[in-house]
Formats: sequence, C-alpha cells, structure tokens
Amino acid sequence: MSRQYVDRILKARVYDVATQTPLHDAPNLCARLANRVLLKREDLQPVFSFKIRGAYNRLVSLTSEERGRGVIAASAGNHAQGVAYSGRHLGIATTIVMPKTTPPIKVDAVRRFGAEVILYGSSFDEARQHMETMVERTGCVYVPPFDDPMVIAGQGTVGMEILRQHTDALDAVFVPVGGGGLIAGVSAYIKSLWPQIRVIGVEPRDAPTLASALQAQAPVTLTQVGIFADGVAVARIGDAPFEIARQCVDEVILVSTDEICAAIKDIYEDTRSIAEPAGAVATAGLKRYVAENNRRGDTLVAIDSGANVNFDRLRHIAERAEIGEQREGLLAVTIPERKGSFRRFCHAIGHRQITEFNYRYADAQDAQVFVGLELRDGVGDKDALIASLREQGYRVLDMTDNELAKLHVRHMVGGHAAQVTDEKLYRFEFPERPGALLRFLTHVGARWNISLFHYRNHGAAYGRVLVGVQVPDTDGEAFAQFLANIGYRSERETDNAAYRLFLS
Repeated sequence: MSRQYVDRILKARVYDVATQTPLHDAPNLCARLANRVLLKREDLQPVFSFKIRGAYNRLVSLTSEERGRGVIAASAGNHAQGVAYSGRHLGIATTIVMPKTTPPIKVDAVRRFGAEVILYGSSFDEARQHMETMVERTGCVYVPPFDDPMVIAGQGTVGMEILRQHTDALDAVFVPVGGGGLIAGVSAYIKSLWPQIRVIGVEPRDAPTLASALQAQAPVTLTQVGIFADGVAVARIGDAPFEIARQCVDEVILVSTDEICAAIKDIYEDTRSIAEPAGAVATAGLKRYVAENNRRGDTLVAIDSGANVNFDRLRHIAERAEIGEQREGLLAVTIPERKGSFRRFCHAIGHRQITEFNYRYADAQDAQVFVGLELRDGVGDKDALIASLREQGYRVLDMTDNELAKLHVRHMVGGHAAQVTDEKLYRFEFPERPGALLRFLTHVGARWNISLFHYRNHGAAYGRVLVGVQVPDTDGEAFAQFLANIGYRSERETDNAAYRLFLS
C-alpha cells in the first residue's frame, strides 16, 4: 500500500498554492538534548498549516462537473482555511460549516478566502451532521479532512520534502496525529524509500486516536477527547490512514498539556514563532523520546504543523510551559501562623527563584501557602527540596501534577479574613532577581505580621506583588520608614473597592 502512495505523492499538485517549507535547525534544543534537532516549518504555509497541501490536491483533482457543483467541508480550524484558500485559487465555490462556538478569528479568516461560512450547532459533530445533510440537498462535493487518498498524498509531500532537504543520515521523524492524514502520507513515503528511518506518531494523552486504534487493531471512537490541542482533537482516526499507519509507523508517544506548552516555548526560543498546540505536539514527543531512550548524537525531525493559535490562549500556554519543562514545581506548605515564620520558610527554601506565592490569613494556628519554585534539576531537585522541608518540620503536598490546583486553585487562594485587624494593603514592584523577596521579609522582620501575599514571576524586569500587613495606626510612621528603606516601588491599596469587596 505504501508504494502506491509514493506514486501519488510524487504526482501531487500542491505547489500551485503551497510552499516548500524550510527544515530549520533548532540550536537551543540541539544543545539541551545533545542531538541534532530539525523543525519542518509547516507553520509558514499561506494558511499557517500543512492542511493546504491535502485540501488543494483533493480540489485540483475534481472533474469540471464536480467543480461546477462546488465543494463543502465541516471544520473549525486549519482544514477550513485550506479548503477555502484552495477553492479561491481554483475558482470553485466553497462552503464551510462551522460550529457557532468557533472563535471569530477563525471564521473571519475563512471568509477572507472567499468561502461561504455557515455557523451551525454548538459542537463540531452537530456542524458535521448539518454538512452531511447539505451534501445530500445541494450536491456539493465533500472534501474530507484526512480520510481520502488525494488528501493523504498531498500531506505526504511533507515527508518527500524532508528527505530531499536532508540527504544525510536521519534517525527519526516525529509527526503529530489527529485524523491521521499527515502521518499516513509521511510514513508511507519515508518507509518506502528509507525503512530504517523511524517514523513516530505523537498524540496528546487525552486524544490518543492512533494509540487506541493500534491497541485495538482497528479504528475506535474515543468517548471523550481533550481539546487543548484542538488541531489534533479527533475522536476517531480515519480508516485509510490507519491501514497505512499500522504498516509504516514505528511507535506512538503520548504527551501532556504541560509538555506541549513547554514545546511551544522551545519552538519560540529557536524560531521566534509561536506554534499552535497541535503544531508543537511533535516537538514535545521528540523531547520525551530523547529522555526516555537516553538518545545522544541522533538527527531528529519534528514537524511544526501549524501556527493558528488564538492570542488569548498564550497566557495559559506561558503559565504551563515551565511546569512542562520541569523547571517549576508547585507546593502546598503548612507553616506556623506567627510573625517571622514567612521569613524562616524562605530561608528553608534556600537561594532559589520563587515563581509564585499565594497566601491569605485563615486562622491563628496554621498558614497554608501555595508556592511555585524554580527547579534546577527537574524532578530530582523537587523531590530533594520536599524531603528537606519535611525534615525541617513543614507539612508539604506536591501540587505540580494536580490539574485542579494548576487550573483553578492557584488563582483562588484568598478570600475574606474576618479575624485580621489593622490590615494595610500595598502593591509592590519587586526587581526580578534572587533574594528580592527575602530582602523584603528581612526588612519587615518580626515586627508586623503578613496577612496576605500574592506574587507571580511573569518574566518581566519587575515582579508584581500584593501584600497585606497588619500595621496598627500607632506604627504608621515606622511603616512609612520601612517603605522608604526597602526602596521598592509601592502603591497603597487599602481603600481599593476590589480589596473591600473580595479580600478584606
């Protein structure tokens, strides 16, 4: 079967609209992983995704009669843009059915390419079902996103380009997997010419379409699919892609959301481009493969499959990247609720960067703090720190892999504290350097009790810190002197309405 696809791939008509994307070295990843890492930059296509290859190859193969009927597809993402762009180039009327929940940026992009957009239903399945009824009613030609020989052949030109661009020895190619069109085309081409090159599929842990199908020895429909990496959030791999993959794919690696976010950061640091989550899946799998197999000196390719990421998702991605890289640990620690204990806890942590600190007074005995910490040597460093803190008498819970803690609780630590008296609230800007927090606590000393603390390192020159301190009115002059001595820019917020409503 794979030999049949080589002929189709060689004849694929993709370059009327698609570009031969570069195969870029990733110097930072190369240095960190001790392997040569190359990124196949499909994010540089006109629609910022490889999907234009398969869509155009399918449309250009239509007969004159089929072109006259127009084409239709159901998609909320990259396939929609590929079909719309190809339809405009070929002068074919294009209709895209999208869920009503599709972000406006994607709807607008499809309309800019001249397609008619029909918003229907609240989910992709509802949109797809409506599209199927429209096919029956209108006679439009359906353009599948992956389960079609011409689509697979178009996507396979990515593999053809990789082998033409890198003629030296190549050890493995990592391919993101959703419906399977890309990995089917790439693996069929590579395994037919160079069977010794490993082709490795990579999927999110919460969307293991190919992994589940290989285990069951047939395509299966997942009952639930995670949508963070929406470009590969498919419930069932295509029948044709599966038949190719079971012959040509060497293994499948599953990666977490945090690992995907870390890979997005890696790609940015090496290319100054921002991959969408699905676009970074292969890079995340490459990193996991190197770590699990202790690979050194290999030449590895990861396909950066797209860059259609919504801007408002970048905050979440940045939040999770450090955890995915095992550079940040999240701990819940119980410390005594008394003056100076905060400072003593910081001494116990040692001279490491604190990335986050959340605390609100709860009772007179114990204080619960939520702290993010720089890790110098991944999991080993975190385990050693936890052991050290426990030896010093602290109760510690590791929250690094706790999804509830990462998604919600870290942003909700706080609330009203009825027992707190004489509380003054200040916003500070701390210089982002080791020791800045400890210097602040040393100046506070044991004179005043800290009743609220929120700090998050955002990677800027200054960290923004919110502090509540119990300062009696009789100590007003002394506290003013403390502020002058510490020298950090501050703003009093005791009278702020947000504080009065939610924290005081």
